Amino acid sequence: QLHVVESGGGLVQPGGSLRLSCAGSGFSLNYFDIGWFRQAPGKEYEGVSCISLSDGTTYYADSVKGRFTISRDNAKNRVYLQMNNLKPEDTAVYYCAADSRAMCVGVPEVTDFGSWGQGTQVTVSS
Repeated sequence: QLHVVESGGGLVQPGGSLRLSCAGSGFSLNYFDIGWFRQAPGKEYEGVSCISLSDGTTYYADSVKGRFTISRDNAKNRVYLQMNNLKPEDTAVYYCAADSRAMCVGVPEVTDFGSWGQGTQVTVSS
């Protein structure tokens, strides 16, 4: 099983920004499509964004499009989620996920990704 680790969460005011980081523990993220997900209190997991290995194509949920940007840094073995203009409804635990068989062809589906990190809390509040 692949182990991924998220970091970068925190408390931010509405309109603020955070950058989440996803790292591979003991393996290279450079060979996988990577998805970001979130789970708000009392809600189901939601696919947020996905980045393809093959051509770097990115996908976003409508709720974050234009505000979030997913990117890779292969030299650092990291995938980032830059979150701008954050809103209270973005409050959630954010997870990155990988899977040897997952392919990013749209907003990521929870069932396509088998290896998840422990999550990082993002709270947007004044």
